[in-house]
Amino acid sequence: MGSLGAILKHPDDFYPLLKLKMAARHAEKQIPPESHWGFCYTMLHKVSRSFALVIQQLKPELRNAVCIFYLVLRALDTVEDDTSIQTDIKVPILKAFHCHIYNRDWHFSCGTKDYKVLMDEFHHVSTAFLELGKGYQEAIEDITKRMGAGMAKFICKEVETVDDYDEYCHYVAGLVGLGLSKLFHAAELEDLAPDSLSNSMGLFLQKTNIIRDYLEDINEIPKSRMFWPREIWGKYADKLEDFKYEENSVKAVQCLNDLVTNALNHVEDCLKYMSNLRDLSIFRFCAIPQIMAIGTLALCYNNVEVFRGVVKMRRGLTAKVIDRTKTMADVYGAFFDFSVMLKAKVNSNDPNASKTLSRIEAIQQTCQQSGLMNKRKLYVVRSEPMYNPAVIVILFSLLCIILAYLSAKRLPANQSI
Repeated sequence: MGSLGAILKHPDDFYPLLKLKMAARHAEKQIPPESHWGFCYTMLHKVSRSFALVIQQLKPELRNAVCIFYLVLRALDTVEDDTSIQTDIKVPILKAFHCHIYNRDWHFSCGTKDYKVLMDEFHHVSTAFLELGKGYQEAIEDITKRMGAGMAKFICKEVETVDDYDEYCHYVAGLVGLGLSKLFHAAELEDLAPDSLSNSMGLFLQKTNIIRDYLEDINEIPKSRMFWPREIWGKYADKLEDFKYEENSVKAVQCLNDLVTNALNHVEDCLKYMSNLRDLSIFRFCAIPQIMAIGTLALCYNNVEVFRGVVKMRRGLTAKVIDRTKTMADVYGAFFDFSVMLKAKVNSNDPNASKTLSRIEAIQQTCQQSGLMNKRKLYVVRSEPMYNPAVIVILFSLLCIILAYLSAKRLPANQSI
C-alpha cells in the first residue's frame, strides 16, 4: 500500500490507497471455482496486477472475454519477447498462434517465471476461450492472427523510421485497441468505434511503455530488443546504447523529449474515443490506463532518470486515478493537469521545444473546449502537500490499525480462497 514516507508526504493518498488495497483483496476472492477460469484469473493477477484491477470494472461476461483476450496476447507477446528462441522456430509459432487457441492440448515452453507458467499451462486459457460466445472468439482470433503476423514481420525488421515505429506499435498495441472495440460491440454495450481512434488508444499506451522502459529493454539478456526509431534517436547518437552513459545525458534527454512529443500526437484521438463511450464500466476500464499514460509521460519528459532506472507514478496517485475517474470531466481534468505539469518542464533550449509546446497547447485547448473543465477534480497537480503534524499522526495510527487488521484476517498460504 505505498511507502509510509509517500503517504506522510501526500496524506490525501491514504483513503484511495486503502480502497485500492481492499479492491485488490476483493478481486482475489472473486476468482471463479472452475480450474481453467481459476487459472486464468490467478495468472492475470500475476502477469499484470494493474490490469487485473482495471478489468474488475467490467461486467462479468465481457470481463471473461477481455481476460482471455489479454492472456492470449500476453502469451503471444511472451513468444515474441523471448530472445532465446531461434527465429526459424519463433516466426511460425507467431503466425499460427491464432490456430493454437482452439487446441486444448497446445502449449509451448518459453519465457520466465509467471510467463513460463502461462505458456506451460496454456491449455487452461484455450479451454476458457472455447467457452466464450462466438462473437468474442471471432474477434480474439482475428486480432491474434493479425498481431502474430505483424510481430513475425518485425522479428526480421528493425524499427528504422517513424512510420516503422507506428506500424510496429499498431501490430502490438493498436490491434489491442481494435480488438477491445470489437469485444465491446460484441457485448452489445457500445457502437463499433472507428479503427483510427481504437488504434490511437493502443499506440498512446504502447509508446509510453516503450519510452519508459528504455533501460530495461536495452539491458535485455541474451540480447536487447529496442523499438525507439532510428529516424529519431539517430539525430542524437551514433548508437542507441550510448544514452545509458552519463556523458551523453544531454543528448539522451533531448531524444527522450522528441519521443514524448511524438506520443502526444495521439492524445486528441484518445479523448475523442473515450468521449464516445456510453457504458460506465467500459469507460472506466479505458480511461484509467490512458490517464496513467499521460501521467507517466509527464514524469518521463526531460527526466534523465529514464536512463538510470524506473520512472513511474507513485502508487498513491495511481490509487487516486482509479478511485476518482468516473466521468469525461475527470478525464479532461487529468489530461489538462498533467499537460500543465509537462509544459512547466519544457526547456526553451530543447530542439523540439516549440513542437512540444504546440502539442501541449492543442491538448489543453481540446480539454477546455469540452465545456467540462469547471467540473474537473484538481487532484493531479498540487504544488505543496496540504497537511499538518496532527493529520500525519492520525493517519499513521489508522494505517497501523488497518494493516494489523488485514494481517490478522489474511488466509494461510496453503489455504485456498
